[in-house]
Amino acid sequence: MNIAVIGSGGHSKVISDMILSNKDYHLIGYLDEKYEHIRLVEDTFCGPISSAKRLIGHFKDIKFVMGIGDNKTRQIIVRKLNLPNEYYVTVKHKSAIISPSSKIGFGTVIMPNVVINANTKVGVHSIINTGSIIEHDSIIGDFTHVCPRATLTGNVQLDEGSFVGAGATIIPNIHINDWAIIGAGATVIHDIPSYCTAVGIPAMVKKTNQIRVEVN
Repeated sequence: MNIAVIGSGGHSKVISDMILSNKDYHLIGYLDEKYEHIRLVEDTFCGPISSAKRLIGHFKDIKFVMGIGDNKTRQIIVRKLNLPNEYYVTVKHKSAIISPSSKIGFGTVIMPNVVINANTKVGVHSIINTGSIIEHDSIIGDFTHVCPRATLTGNVQLDEGSFVGAGATIIPNIHINDWAIIGAGATVIHDIPSYCTAVGIPAMVKKTNQIRVEVN
């Protein structure tokens, strides 16, 4: 399978390593707005994000994966590209432990040493980052990011665009609403409203966030 990574920053480097370590995958290039025109660099295609459809015309079995850590940026790019779902691949590291009863959405990235337990649902274009644990019966929305070593205990719900910082812990039966941010190392024992940032032990809401709106 030929895979092109959208984005060429630090997050894309980790995804690239995952692709290169899988013998069934072939990394063919990077799409990023820092490239003005599509070109071949040492057998790798590099071009602007808008050149995705050109690559589709060149490769019959091409897939794309988002290599961008920011949740809102991923959502904006996916909407602008407007590609059918089948053009996105879910990339899973071989060390990840994923329950057979769980469901992972297209375009999501499962990093090394992740554990996803029974009856969990993970949405599309999300990031389950290195060493994080998602326990049974949890629901992880689209365009979310669970950072390294975060722990989501049973029956946790993360809504669209939510962000859980590194090392944070969320106790059972907690609901993190749309586009909320949980700070690194926080312990969440209460539901968190939409568009809020919560930090500390226990996590307390500190501010309301401004969410960028896409302009066509």
